[in-house]
Amino acid sequence: MPANPYNGQTDLGIGLGLRVPHYRHILEKKPVCDWFEIISENFMVDGGRPLEILDSILEQYRVVQHGVAMYFGNADPLNRDHLKKLKRLVKRTNTPWLSDHLCWGSIDGRCSHDLLPMPYTMSVAKHTAEKIKQARDFLEVPICVENVSSYAEFTQNEMTEWEFLNEVVEHADCGILLDVNNIYVSSENHGFDPFEYLLAVPHHRVGQIHIAGHTRLDDVILDTHDHPVTDPVWDLYAEAIKLTGSTATLLEWDDKIPSFEDVHAEALKANRYLHEHTHA
Repeated sequence: MPANPYNGQTDLGIGLGLRVPHYRHILEKKPVCDWFEIISENFMVDGGRPLEILDSILEQYRVVQHGVAMYFGNADPLNRDHLKKLKRLVKRTNTPWLSDHLCWGSIDGRCSHDLLPMPYTMSVAKHTAEKIKQARDFLEVPICVENVSSYAEFTQNEMTEWEFLNEVVEHADCGILLDVNNIYVSSENHGFDPFEYLLAVPHHRVGQIHIAGHTRLDDVILDTHDHPVTDPVWDLYAEAIKLTGSTATLLEWDDKIPSFEDVHAEALKANRYLHEHTHA
């Protein structure tokens, strides 16, 4: 299955999140890595060390931008200053696509600094889709929206999470960053079948996949990104790539970060699944 318009027709392989503890190793050793994902907001600055590091990385590697502050689900209009800074970074990195989360996170200028789930209603889906289209038109780059992990649900919900995701991406005509760890976390927290979720999404719109570890507590699973990927998440990943074909895959490891070699080795496990479960 070929790459699609929602990831710039680009099939990049297996990537890693670019994290501070690994900067020195990457710049000095220049390890083989298909691509790096950066958190856009960490580099939306006018100068200094972050951009120096980024430019050095760009000399050697493909970089894809992933955001945490677009908040497509906010009731407020998109932040124009944020979009202008983001577009400057898009031009600097030449990212083939841009991703952010299907969530809300601020109101009246006050930010929660969290990725909050939205009410799954048709009116919210259409509102969110319109903001995604506005961002894409301004940024002039394909956009993929990521399903978030959640720990509570709204009583106003009119549909399931995957039905809501489908409505948003169809109305926006955008891509999906399918986070299979988030699907698993939410399925355990809310009691739904994660494979039903996978079967229901529009597979031709999946431009990127996230895999990660999580933490299981007594009565909830937290999306912590501080452990290796668990077997149930690998099983979901195998099913996901059967359905989507070979898709750019990113390992997230954001806390208790081990050596670059250990993180890279965990990410490269995905290659076995790609070889076993995809076809041309």
